[in-house]
Amino acid sequence: MEMLDAWVLSAGDILWTRAVLPVLAVLGLWFTIRSRVVQLRLLPEMFRTLTDKTPQDADGRPQSLSAFQAFTVSAASRVGVGNIAGVGTAIALGGPGAVFWMWLMAFVGGASSFVESTLGQLFKVRDADGFRGGPAYYMQHGLGARWMGILFAVILIVCFPFAFSSLQANTIAATLDAAVGEGSAGGAVPWVVAVVLAVLSGLVVFGGVRRIAQVTQAVVPTMALLYLAVGIVIVALNVERVPEVTALIFTEAFGAQEVFGGAVGTVILQGVKRGMFSNEAGLGSAPNAGASAAVTHPVKQGLVQTLGVYFDTFLVCSITAFIILVSTPDLAGAAAGIGLTQAALATNLGSWSTWLLAVIIFLLAFSSILGNYYYGESNIEFITSSPTVLTGYRTLVVVAVFAGSVLDSALIWNTADGIMGLMALVNLVAIALLSGIAFRLLRDYSRQRRAGRDPVFTRDLLPDVGGVQCWEDEQSVTGQVPAVRD
Repeated sequence: MEMLDAWVLSAGDILWTRAVLPVLAVLGLWFTIRSRVVQLRLLPEMFRTLTDKTPQDADGRPQSLSAFQAFTVSAASRVGVGNIAGVGTAIALGGPGAVFWMWLMAFVGGASSFVESTLGQLFKVRDADGFRGGPAYYMQHGLGARWMGILFAVILIVCFPFAFSSLQANTIAATLDAAVGEGSAGGAVPWVVAVVLAVLSGLVVFGGVRRIAQVTQAVVPTMALLYLAVGIVIVALNVERVPEVTALIFTEAFGAQEVFGGAVGTVILQGVKRGMFSNEAGLGSAPNAGASAAVTHPVKQGLVQTLGVYFDTFLVCSITAFIILVSTPDLAGAAAGIGLTQAALATNLGSWSTWLLAVIIFLLAFSSILGNYYYGESNIEFITSSPTVLTGYRTLVVVAVFAGSVLDSALIWNTADGIMGLMALVNLVAIALLSGIAFRLLRDYSRQRRAGRDPVFTRDLLPDVGGVQCWEDEQSVTGQVPAVRD
């Protein structure tokens, strides 16, 4: 098992350093320039579109998920153990400087997130629950490459509902095991967690996407506020260390010691890998949630999902980083993963805080399991419409959650990293080829906003673009009698 883990880790690092990281950085910078820094320039629009009313069908019912519900479904997947265990791993292996690279890649990746989620909305299709879409759909309908869509769908299904959900379950089990104090070896806690999580997951995933949206809409804001409140308390207790910690984040990102010691590559790699695992910018996962929303213009979900990247990294990941760094002056020999965050909480709040973290981890990770499941379902339906296959998929997800609770975490982390790198590469190639369409949509959105309109898109505005399945006319988009177009 150790040899397999070492091989998977080595192969994953080669993939990231030689392919994923350069492509991710170059495309992110190119999208930032082409969009005229859309991720910063239209920040107020991100908040405005988040609260848009959902267009209704002929019977007065919402056409699909609202913009906010789609945001919470994607946030449910984004905001998980990557924000706590992942940040702890990045800091333990890459030092405080890894946090800087997480921030930088979140900002640059915001442009990639905008492009992929805008394309996901444009090339979405209708289904029984409203809409579905994502990279597999814009690969087929936008690029005319169904084979590429199937390849992406298979990688995503292995990565998110299986590998990542196993990792979420594993972290729940480890956190509760530490709170109980039995120790993971031979303890009963992981097996109890496995059964409970499998049952809860089954109850929700067999209920369909609307039930998932209802659960995440309630859980995501609650878990985020609870965790942010804990973080603010800890930072306040150590406020005198905040200037020192902030300086360390910047100086150790590319300081002389790291460069001459050859460690700068590790710092960057850990920051980028853990950042992408957490905020998923450019990875191709968030467009699956973004495409499910009923909005009047594709750009609206591009903006909303970019806001999701900021919410994940600049708020939740940052609070974890400061919890650890203000509480742990010496990181030498620090344990990677959830243990570093647990130790920081216990140092400041006492041993009872391990139970508080267990509750937070449960909310974070369980909602991520639901978000991951939905991503997989959307891609299963891309490959086949067979109800039997869908039922089998749901069953396997529950099995993966059960197994993940009791498996070795190191192998799961390293396997997930490698699969995530492959998935990102396929998606980045697709959005690079289709990005011109996203920028045309952005120009149309901006033109309508300057004219004082709430932007509405119909496919006749891009007559040369084939493969658009929805967006027939203004009434089908808005659910209302068409307004006079300018």
